[in-house]
Amino acid sequence: MKLICATLLVIGIFFSTLVENTREGWSGDLQKGVTAAQKGNFETGLREWTPLAEQGYAKAQYNLGVMYGLGNGVIQDNVYAHMWGNIGASNGNEDGGKVRDTVAKKMTPAQIAEAQTLARECVAKNYKGC
Repeated sequence: MKLICATLLVIGIFFSTLVENTREGWSGDLQKGVTAAQKGNFETGLREWTPLAEQGYAKAQYNLGVMYGLGNGVIQDNVYAHMWGNIGASNGNEDGGKVRDTVAKKMTPAQIAEAQTLARECVAKNYKGC
Protein backbone atom coordinates (compact mmCIF):
# COMPACT_ATOMS: atom_id res chain seq x y z
CA MET A 1 0.00 0.00 0.00
CA LYS A 2 2.89 2.34 0.78
CA LEU A 3 4.30 1.58 -2.67
CA ILE A 4 1.02 2.64 -4.28
CA CYS A 5 0.98 5.92 -2.36
CA ALA A 6 4.65 6.54 -3.13
CA THR A 7 3.97 5.90 -6.80
CA LEU A 8 1.06 8.36 -6.71
CA LEU A 9 3.36 10.96 -5.13
CA VAL A 10 5.98 10.51 -7.85
CA ILE A 11 3.34 10.62 -10.59
CA GLY A 12 1.80 13.71 -9.05
CA ILE A 13 5.11 15.49 -8.68
CA PHE A 14 6.05 14.61 -12.26
CA PHE A 15 2.61 15.63 -13.52
CA SER A 16 2.79 18.90 -11.61
CA THR A 17 6.04 19.80 -13.33
CA LEU A 18 4.64 19.09 -16.80
CA VAL A 19 1.27 20.79 -16.68
CA GLU A 20 1.24 24.54 -17.16
CA ASN A 21 0.30 26.64 -14.16
CA THR A 22 -2.03 29.34 -15.35
CA ARG A 23 -2.62 31.27 -12.15
CA GLU A 24 -0.31 34.13 -11.21
CA GLY A 25 2.15 33.29 -8.43
CA TRP A 26 1.37 29.60 -8.22
CA SER A 27 4.03 28.21 -10.49
CA GLY A 28 7.06 29.19 -8.43
CA ASP A 29 5.65 28.07 -5.11
CA LEU A 30 4.39 24.78 -6.48
CA GLN A 31 7.71 24.07 -8.18
CA LYS A 32 9.68 24.98 -5.06
CA GLY A 33 7.60 22.43 -3.12
CA VAL A 34 8.03 19.82 -5.86
CA THR A 35 11.79 20.30 -5.95
CA ALA A 36 12.01 20.09 -2.16
CA ALA A 37 9.83 16.95 -1.98
CA GLN A 38 11.89 15.25 -4.69
CA LYS A 39 14.92 15.80 -2.45
CA GLY A 40 13.09 14.44 0.60
CA ASN A 41 12.51 17.87 2.15
CA PHE A 42 8.81 17.40 2.83
CA GLU A 43 8.66 20.19 5.39
CA THR A 44 9.38 22.71 2.64
CA GLY A 45 6.86 21.00 0.39
CA LEU A 46 4.26 21.34 3.13
CA ARG A 47 5.15 24.98 3.69
CA GLU A 48 4.88 25.78 -0.04
CA TRP A 49 1.78 23.70 -0.82
CA THR A 50 -0.39 24.61 2.18
CA PRO A 51 -1.04 28.23 1.11
CA LEU A 52 -1.73 27.05 -2.44
CA ALA A 53 -4.17 24.42 -1.15
CA GLU A 54 -5.86 27.13 0.91
CA GLN A 55 -6.27 29.17 -2.30
CA GLY A 56 -8.13 26.24 -3.88
CA TYR A 57 -5.29 24.92 -6.04
CA ALA A 58 -6.19 21.27 -6.72
CA LYS A 59 -2.62 20.05 -7.37
CA ALA A 60 -1.46 21.37 -4.01
CA GLN A 61 -4.50 19.80 -2.34
CA TYR A 62 -3.63 16.48 -3.96
CA ASN A 63 0.01 16.82 -2.83
CA LEU A 64 -1.14 17.38 0.76
CA GLY A 65 -3.33 14.28 0.51
CA VAL A 66 -0.32 12.22 -0.54
CA MET A 67 1.82 13.69 2.24
CA TYR A 68 -0.76 12.79 4.89
CA GLY A 69 -1.26 9.36 3.34
CA LEU A 70 2.45 8.58 3.55
CA GLY A 71 3.31 10.60 6.64
CA ASN A 72 5.91 12.64 4.75
CA GLY A 73 6.53 15.93 6.58
CA VAL A 74 3.39 15.39 8.68
CA ILE A 75 2.05 12.75 11.02
CA GLN A 76 0.49 10.02 8.87
CA ASP A 77 -3.27 10.48 8.97
CA ASN A 78 -5.67 8.69 6.62
CA VAL A 79 -8.54 11.01 7.56
CA TYR A 80 -6.63 14.08 6.38
CA ALA A 81 -5.26 12.21 3.36
CA HIS A 82 -8.83 11.33 2.39
CA MET A 83 -10.02 14.89 3.07
CA TRP A 84 -7.34 16.59 0.95
CA GLY A 85 -7.56 13.97 -1.80
CA ASN A 86 -11.32 14.40 -1.92
CA ILE A 87 -11.05 18.20 -2.03
CA GLY A 88 -8.41 18.03 -4.76
CA ALA A 89 -10.63 15.67 -6.76
CA SER A 90 -13.64 17.95 -6.37
CA ASN A 91 -11.48 20.79 -7.73
CA GLY A 92 -10.51 18.83 -10.82
CA ASN A 93 -7.43 16.81 -9.88
CA GLU A 94 -8.16 13.19 -10.86
CA ASP A 95 -5.21 11.91 -8.83
CA GLY A 96 -6.83 13.39 -5.72
CA GLY A 97 -9.62 10.85 -6.18
CA LYS A 98 -7.04 8.08 -6.40
CA VAL A 99 -5.51 9.16 -3.08
CA ARG A 100 -8.97 9.33 -1.50
CA ASP A 101 -9.91 5.89 -2.79
CA THR A 102 -6.57 4.32 -1.83
CA VAL A 103 -6.69 5.46 1.79
CA ALA A 104 -10.42 4.71 2.07
CA LYS A 105 -9.57 1.01 1.75
CA LYS A 106 -7.69 1.26 5.05
CA MET A 107 -10.32 3.31 6.88
CA THR A 108 -13.38 2.45 8.94
CA PRO A 109 -16.77 3.81 7.88
CA ALA A 110 -16.58 6.23 10.83
CA GLN A 111 -13.20 7.54 9.66
CA ILE A 112 -14.52 8.03 6.12
CA ALA A 113 -17.53 9.91 7.49
CA GLU A 114 -15.18 12.09 9.55
CA ALA A 115 -13.03 12.83 6.49
CA GLN A 116 -16.11 13.76 4.46
CA THR A 117 -17.33 16.06 7.23
CA LEU A 118 -13.92 17.71 7.46
CA ALA A 119 -13.86 18.17 3.68
CA ARG A 120 -17.28 19.85 3.71
CA GLU A 121 -16.21 22.10 6.59
CA CYS A 122 -12.96 22.94 4.81
CA VAL A 123 -14.78 23.92 1.63
CA ALA A 124 -17.23 26.03 3.65
CA LYS A 125 -14.25 27.86 5.21
CA ASN A 126 -12.74 28.45 1.74
CA TYR A 127 -9.95 25.99 2.59
CA LYS A 128 -8.55 28.14 5.43
CA GLY A 129 -7.38 26.38 8.57
CA CYS A 130 -8.13 22.87 7.37
